[in-house]
Amino acid sequence: MNKRAKTMAENRAKLIAAARKAFAEKGYAAASMDDLTAEVGLTRGALYHNFGDKRGLLAAVVEQIDTEMALRAKAMAAQTDDAWQGLLAEGVAYISMALDPEVQRIVLLDGPAVLGDPSQWPSQNSCLQVTRLTVERLIAEGVIKPIDPEAAARLLSGAALNAALWIAASSQPENVMPKAVEAFQLLASGLLK
Repeated sequence: MNKRAKTMAENRAKLIAAARKAFAEKGYAAASMDDLTAEVGLTRGALYHNFGDKRGLLAAVVEQIDTEMALRAKAMAAQTDDAWQGLLAEGVAYISMALDPEVQRIVLLDGPAVLGDPSQWPSQNSCLQVTRLTVERLIAEGVIKPIDPEAAARLLSGAALNAALWIAASSQPENVMPKAVEAFQLLASGLLK
């Protein structure tokens, strides 16, 4: 990587880190781009060059956090020795992350309000494909009923996402979370043979 490309990558990383902090603490609407760029010693020009605008910066922050969430959920699934239990653990882990204040504010509240339907985000699409492959494997192993794998993956992913959105929007997220997890597990169990 040449020096210019390295500097650009470093500037991009600085802006994402500063935005992540500002969006978590103040929310998207209240976060000042002038304060953010000044904090990392860059200009608004660097922000616009790298992200187009504040919305583009939010999209980069959401993608980073959403990717981290997927990795955390996969780590939870990997702790099981059963693919079905792993699939459930992954969904429950995703739902549970709605209690994390950073995830709650940036990914589940501001993200959809500014960026639109989370099911259309690139990071969500990659998670969906992984879920579809797991569903295909579980069908082939006879663990779940023969069903269209994409339909099942979309509904499982959608149920976990909507449970997380419900928790994030609730005035009492800690009380909603166990209800959401229980309902998710019960819905998913309908796929079992």
